[in-house]
Amino acid sequence: MSDLLAALLLGIIEGVTEFLPISSTGHLLIAQHWLGPRSALFNIAIQAGAIGAVVLIYWKRLWGMLVAFAGHDAPADYDPLGITATPAQSRNYAFKLLAAFAVTAIGGLLVKALGWKLPTDVVPIAWALMIGAVWMVLAEQLAARRAEKLGERVAISWTVAVLVGVAQVVAGVFPGTSRSAATIFVALLAGTTNRAAATEFAFLVGIPTMFAATGYEVLALYLDDGLGGVAWAELAVAFVASAVTAFVAVKWLLHYIQSHRFTAFAIYRFALGAALLLLVPAGG
Repeated sequence: MSDLLAALLLGIIEGVTEFLPISSTGHLLIAQHWLGPRSALFNIAIQAGAIGAVVLIYWKRLWGMLVAFAGHDAPADYDPLGITATPAQSRNYAFKLLAAFAVTAIGGLLVKALGWKLPTDVVPIAWALMIGAVWMVLAEQLAARRAEKLGERVAISWTVAVLVGVAQVVAGVFPGTSRSAATIFVALLAGTTNRAAATEFAFLVGIPTMFAATGYEVLALYLDDGLGGVAWAELAVAFVASAVTAFVAVKWLLHYIQSHRFTAFAIYRFALGAALLLLVPAGG
């Protein structure tokens, strides 16, 4: 397989899986076992493409939070899900996003300082996919019961914000967990009973989180003189593929969750994990 075709496939995998609750890191690590490992800069580039797609989808929402700090109303239709808010509510929402990001940043730096990281071979990823699938089903059942008891809640509490930040750290430590799955279901269990609202917060908090992680990695590469000898054509192909497919995947998911549960994603995760355990030799 040519390097450009491999870059295209990896970009598509990143774009499709980054914001779906099926683990982009797990899928990329698995794919690179067959397509060959890529540089840290390559992985940064495809992640940046996925982030850019979400920023494009939510640019009015993000702009609404920015102008809210000046006390102005945002455009009435700035939210892709149709959720409107006053400037005060937008400011409050932005502060909760920052709180979630701060928890993730502090936790992430602590994890790096401790050198705590799961091995990236296929078998642990397979187990993480399967365990995460079971947890998703149980979490959604519990969240549905809470929704029946508490009613439909779209608000993000401070507790939800902090727990979402913690969930991002956990997902970063265990490849195969899925950042989006961890954050969405933590939000659902912690009191945001509306699937769409929980998903939106998970996506939005991913923007500063992924931008910060990308910037951190680029700076580390620059300081280590790791930016030389870049295959720019491969990076460009992968970046565009990731951006386009992430845009389509996020738009589709936002529509899908309006009337569907996450059960299909749990089934897919469990099936993939089981297949990997059966097909990959021990220690592979």
